[in-house]
Amino acid sequence: MKKFIVLGATLLLALSGCGKKEGGGETAAPGGAKSATVGFSQIGAESAWRTANTQSIKDEAQKRGIKLIFSDAQQKQENQIKALRSFIAQNVDVIAFSPVVETGWEPVLQEIKQAGIPVILTDRAVDVSDPSLYATFIGSDFVEEGRRAGKWLAEKTGGKAQIAELVGTPGSAPAVDRKKGFEEAIAKYPDMKIIKSQSGDFTRAKGKEVMESFLKAPDAKQITVLFAHNDDMALGAIQAMEEAGLKPGVDITIVSIDGVKGAFEAMAAGKLNCTVECNPMIGPQLFDAVEGIIGKKDVPKRIVVQEGVFDQSKAAAELPNRKY
Repeated sequence: MKKFIVLGATLLLALSGCGKKEGGGETAAPGGAKSATVGFSQIGAESAWRTANTQSIKDEAQKRGIKLIFSDAQQKQENQIKALRSFIAQNVDVIAFSPVVETGWEPVLQEIKQAGIPVILTDRAVDVSDPSLYATFIGSDFVEEGRRAGKWLAEKTGGKAQIAELVGTPGSAPAVDRKKGFEEAIAKYPDMKIIKSQSGDFTRAKGKEVMESFLKAPDAKQITVLFAHNDDMALGAIQAMEEAGLKPGVDITIVSIDGVKGAFEAMAAGKLNCTVECNPMIGPQLFDAVEGIIGKKDVPKRIVVQEGVFDQSKAAAELPNRKY
């Protein structure tokens, strides 16, 4: 009997520690235990990487018996802000989101803070004056990813390249940081220059469209390298090159970022030269952080995802291991 009394008291303490108002976001999980409710706003479904990222989060929430309220922003900041305010109204335990762009979040994050709801940033960071507006940021080091792409390219080309760049969504953290890291890496090589740079908005269709315009330009034959901020844009560019009668991966060396299965297939076919991994499978790390925050445990302000660099020589062996 004493065991039941202790268990009941412990459960009451745990629930009161969440700071939830009566009728809040908690939901009964199988077995009668109380579970957290998490509101998650995703950028969209613009790439294979993003789809895998979403699935990892949904799968892990289900595995842990956590209620997930999911919102797809369709790559629009205004949709995300609306979703975040909806999560406040629903009195969720934790809000997590992957921001479309870095700026413009301070007002809504202040509202969330006033509501007493912790915030977790995933994949992309925000630019705010008050770091206490979020509990932790889980994601890749985008600057390092750009550096890795630049370092690999410098070794591959002997420090000589005329580079066309497909940039991600303007103002987004990965676009800003990957460009910064890449430019840092090639700065020491005077014969490596970016001669064309335009946004492909992280989508395959836009990557193809921009690459087509690059190849129709009068100086198109100067391009020896393509650096794409993600694999989907690179895969679109490969299609444009083939339609223009070029051999991607041979006539133009291609390095991109993400490490999706399609990139490994392209490398195995000799059409893509290198992809720098950006691991989307962050569901376990996200919900470890959620449980830590609700349990009043110390959670690191920055949680970095571990990743690698893969070129054509590793593609065939690694392809069966790709889960996304």
